[in-house]
Amino acid sequence: MDRRVIPSPMDTVFEFDYAVQAEDMRSLYEKAKRDQWNASRDIAWDTPEPSDGRTLADEMVDIYGSPIWDKLSEKERVELNQRLTAWRLSVLVYGTQVMDEARHNEVLERYIATRLNGLHYPMPENERVLFDSILSDSRWYIKTIALQLVAETFAVSMFKMMAECAHDPLLQEVCRRILQDESRHMGFGMLALPEVIRGASPAEHREMEDFTCMAIEKVLTGFFPVDAYRDMGFSPAQIREVQAYRRDVAARNDYAVFRKYFKRDMHAAMVSNLARIGLLTERVRPRLAALGIELPSAA
Repeated sequence: MDRRVIPSPMDTVFEFDYAVQAEDMRSLYEKAKRDQWNASRDIAWDTPEPSDGRTLADEMVDIYGSPIWDKLSEKERVELNQRLTAWRLSVLVYGTQVMDEARHNEVLERYIATRLNGLHYPMPENERVLFDSILSDSRWYIKTIALQLVAETFAVSMFKMMAECAHDPLLQEVCRRILQDESRHMGFGMLALPEVIRGASPAEHREMEDFTCMAIEKVLTGFFPVDAYRDMGFSPAQIREVQAYRRDVAARNDYAVFRKYFKRDMHAAMVSNLARIGLLTERVRPRLAALGIELPSAA
């Protein structure tokens, strides 16, 4: 895979006071030590593969139950199931960072290599634009908001959905392990961000609101596995038909599996987290509503 270089001018700070001042941070740190796991030792890599070859429940396939799905052979359904799993895991691999995240990269790469024949997909355009914006931005508070709020909330919701919908027990174990870490990462953001936001100037606060809304929009729109369908031999017209079917199901059916699990959790967690850190403002609310996010009544 080609390397990607993103310029990122910033200050580097060495902290020489190593005492933990906040007890809630100390508690989170203790949990992090307690919950450490080794991707090579603590995952049951010898778990037998499902006999039917599926990795996720078929309900997680965009076209499940549609006339398009009905026309596929059993072999094609299994292949599409695996390709969509590979696409979702590829999206998550690109978001890995350091420490716990390096372990996530290791475990996801090993799962892809051993269960999905090393099948990778390129970074979706929306994800590329979002991470380019985050990593090239010199404003530290924008990086903090984008990574600790939007990216971690997305990761928690995605891994929770995949753990609940995994057909392969090994994938379920992998996702549950990672979910444990990601939930802690999100917890760190919820502890660290309120002080950052309270100390922001009015101009910085508006910048945070605007970037947060942009990042949420990138996460919630445009993530469609077009490469997976193209590799299945779908024509452009058939891919447009898949996209139209998915939009129609999302608009009329709250019980579609993807909407029931991922969007439900993602929307609820994002609204809750924005409120906790002080970013669910009157400027932000209508922009979230325009994305289809249900909001509680303003106090």
